[in-house]
Amino acid sequence: MFLKRITLLREDVPSFTAFPFTIPAIKNLEDITVNKSVTFFVGENGSGKSTLLEAIADKCEFNTAGGSRNNLYETHASESALGEYIRLSWMPKTTNGFFLRAESFYHFATHIDEVDTTGFQAYGGRSLHEQSHGESFLSLFLNRFNGKAIYLLDEPEAALSPQRQLTFLRIIHDLASTGNAQFIIATHSPILLGYPGADIFSFDQDRMERVEYETTDHYLITKSFLQNRERMLEDLFKEDS
Repeated sequence: MFLKRITLLREDVPSFTAFPFTIPAIKNLEDITVNKSVTFFVGENGSGKSTLLEAIADKCEFNTAGGSRNNLYETHASESALGEYIRLSWMPKTTNGFFLRAESFYHFATHIDEVDTTGFQAYGGRSLHEQSHGESFLSLFLNRFNGKAIYLLDEPEAALSPQRQLTFLRIIHDLASTGNAQFIIATHSPILLGYPGADIFSFDQDRMERVEYETTDHYLITKSFLQNRERMLEDLFKEDS
């Protein structure tokens, strides 16, 4: 465990009427304590989970377009608007890690093509562009993720089939169980959220709250759909009377 607490420096915020402080969960943030080696952020699109994850990456001095401290490249709108207004408390502090942004992974892969001189040893021996989207993600997780580090992942399930999400859960387990790796993951996946013993913070009730897996919409809606698929689809497609 490395990152222990995330605090919003409210006295430094110039205005709570400008983005990202118009997002209720960000506006109402005081601080959150991180107790587990695996922590999930969940919520609807626009609820602030990716915004906070990006700000954490910014404070870690990771490239907010995706990558580590050593990956120097830029993409459009990759600068964090929240990073300078949060404080991270560490015990102990680590400078190693990686920030994965599913939406800008293509640009990261292009950057690696331009700078890699090792034959892509950290990515399975092949250019990430020469692998399928899912293969490239797993190559990153299997080969680049190691040692004492913090991993910040924004929707890693975007490229992973359900079976590969299970493979990824095993990768998380193998790394986190050593005590040398910490994960903070923003996700919509009910499979990933099922990781045993993880903390889940919901951003959906205008503030960040720690919730149980079985109370998340991701679990409840998926369970209801699988158990009542025909009824749910019938109600969904029913014409207004």
